[in-house]
Amino acid sequence: MFDAVVVEPSKKADSAVIWLHGLGASGNDFEPVLPLLELDNQTTRFIFPHAPELPVTVNGGMSMPAWYDIEHIDIDRTIDVPGISLSADRVDAIIQTQMDEDIPVNRIILVGFSQGGAVALYAGVRSKQPLAGILALSTYWVGAQDSSLIPGRAPEGLPIEIHHGTFDPVVPYVLGEQARDALSVLGYPVTFQAFAMPHSVVPEQLRAIGQWMALRLKPDSSSRSKE
Repeated sequence: MFDAVVVEPSKKADSAVIWLHGLGASGNDFEPVLPLLELDNQTTRFIFPHAPELPVTVNGGMSMPAWYDIEHIDIDRTIDVPGISLSADRVDAIIQTQMDEDIPVNRIILVGFSQGGAVALYAGVRSKQPLAGILALSTYWVGAQDSSLIPGRAPEGLPIEIHHGTFDPVVPYVLGEQARDALSVLGYPVTFQAFAMPHSVVPEQLRAIGQWMALRLKPDSSSRSKE
């Protein structure tokens, strides 16, 4: 399993958000944005895993935090299937750990930015668990490049939200649209939002993320504390 930054809620956790960073970054990158989500975080645990250090071909073989190797950044890219599969297995282990701590799987959200978003999408759609949702930020769907990564059947009702910058110079906007279209064809309920931004996040988007999370993690009145 990955090392991670973990932000505990003020009350007993009954939900979890697992948020994967981008290439060359760390689990510390997105922790500071939590207040900008304007989300009531009294019972939601946030987990920001650190990717392992790997040599990355597109960066001259330099070792850096990466979820899998990237050979090139063309739109029609070759996917490191063993690498992304290993990272998805480790995400599965984090999900299982949360379930072992009495967090229902339908109250667990996967989030990822850029390369982390590709892992979040892949791990979520191949999972047989009914997750609360997947949030994919400035990323791409690896099944569009390698059909062996397409799952056999869509988990019923798994909501996917995709955000992309209209002038993203790293992951072209067309890849966000491609992910939306391909996952919709597979039967997933996909929503898509475009933001006037490069390869980044912006305040307007962070508020939208908070609203989406709040909708997915509405408290279950039957499980509320009797305090």
